[in-house]
Amino acid sequence: MNAATSWSVALVGMEGTMIEVEAAIGSGLPKTVLVGLPDTALYEARDRCHAAVGSVGLSWPSQVVTINLTPASLPKAGTHYDLSIVTAVLAAAGTVPTDRAARVVTMGELGLDGRVRPVRGVLPGLLAAQSAGFDMAVVPANQVGEAGLVEGLTIWGVSSLVDLVEVLHGRPVLVPAAGRPSAAPEPHQLDLADIVGQEDAKYALEVAAAGRHHIFLSGPPGVGKTMLAERLPGLLPPLTRGESLEVSAIHSLAGHDLNDGLISRPPYADPHHTVSPAAMLGSGSRVPKPGAISLAHRGVLFMDEAPQFGRALLDALRTPLESGWVTISRAQVTARFPSRFQLVIAANPCPCGNHGTVGVACRCTPMEVRRYADRLSGPVLDRIDLTQHLVPVRKAYLQKQFGLGESTATVAGRVAGARARQAARLSGTPWLTNGEVPGPFLRNNLPTAEGLDLVDHALVTGRLSSRGADKVMRVAWTLADLEGHDRVLRDDVAAALAMRSGVAGVAA
Repeated sequence: MNAATSWSVALVGMEGTMIEVEAAIGSGLPKTVLVGLPDTALYEARDRCHAAVGSVGLSWPSQVVTINLTPASLPKAGTHYDLSIVTAVLAAAGTVPTDRAARVVTMGELGLDGRVRPVRGVLPGLLAAQSAGFDMAVVPANQVGEAGLVEGLTIWGVSSLVDLVEVLHGRPVLVPAAGRPSAAPEPHQLDLADIVGQEDAKYALEVAAAGRHHIFLSGPPGVGKTMLAERLPGLLPPLTRGESLEVSAIHSLAGHDLNDGLISRPPYADPHHTVSPAAMLGSGSRVPKPGAISLAHRGVLFMDEAPQFGRALLDALRTPLESGWVTISRAQVTARFPSRFQLVIAANPCPCGNHGTVGVACRCTPMEVRRYADRLSGPVLDRIDLTQHLVPVRKAYLQKQFGLGESTATVAGRVAGARARQAARLSGTPWLTNGEVPGPFLRNNLPTAEGLDLVDHALVTGRLSSRGADKVMRVAWTLADLEGHDRVLRDDVAAALAMRSGVAGVAA
């Protein structure tokens, strides 16, 4: 019996496990057996690989071929195992050297004509291979840029099965991946100066960006809620190298193109209110894939017309908002995806959108207004740090203020300064921003704040929960950081209380 091995990677959530693909050729009538808990797409690899090998003039063994994916207890899914299966079979048949086949990690899907097609998860897969000690990998030719983002690996891109055979013989037809851009070109950023008026809302957005706070924007249609949310990512600092790798790995799992480099700016996701819970949280019958909240990791998740989302879907956000992780359990596997996003929810005051708007008649009954508001549950709203009510801007104000607003770059500079003060104060802790600091650390390790009697009164009167009190103090620290204070002042606490309840505007 002739045998050989090659290597690929199984991805469960963000975790990559090295998979040894064993191929053994024994006596008997021609048959190919694939074992090791493959899913349907992987099980069909037998036929894809057999046809691809024949189409390029090579021979598939005319005996019993047994292919085992080890560890056999781990479910395998996807088509990226095709190249590893062909590599192991050709090595067992003596077509390519067995020693080289056993030292290279391969990822790629085969077409029936022998072409190599792109697959999901190249970046996290090769990061796992690098951690496991491998130094060479073969990927589809049009994903060389993405693979080249992993340092310490020699990457070979192949466009066909013929190229793979040449690489395994040490005669690569393509030059190994050279240095690629470390970050993708920054997309065009929307400018905050485009929004005329709404100074209170702009300041609330600045506070949210400075402390990584969740924010609720309420107001009638057309007042600028969506425009504000779309400009929040431009106020956030660029991602660090580690954050870029983490965010880019998630987007690689979702099948996004990373050939231009790592994602360097905070991502932005705005799912429609008809989105399913599976698409929002993550899906997959055997091996889960990231959902919208994970694609917004380290960035902004905007939920427009929030009351239109399903009540169960909104309540499902409670745990990710607190822990920064979403856990998806299936019968055979449990996957965890990071989901530390900044939530922006927007809502009209009623179904017609005009309740409480001066000069515009509301067509809704009091019961309809109440039912509409009740779609946002108390536990979800309690996790929101800032509430901002927007009102329509009048024509005279529009004419007077046109072109006078601050630019995104100006506001982002103040946000960066506040973030630097937070990073210095929280040095030596796992947290970087005020929005992440847990309550016990906030109360016990930071300088005593003025105005705590205001928080106590809000607790006694039922305006705040215990969680809400911690959130008020986090916002107060952010206000102090924006003003350059070394400690929280009474005015900071008063402003934070007003911004949480939305009963008053606070302008810079």
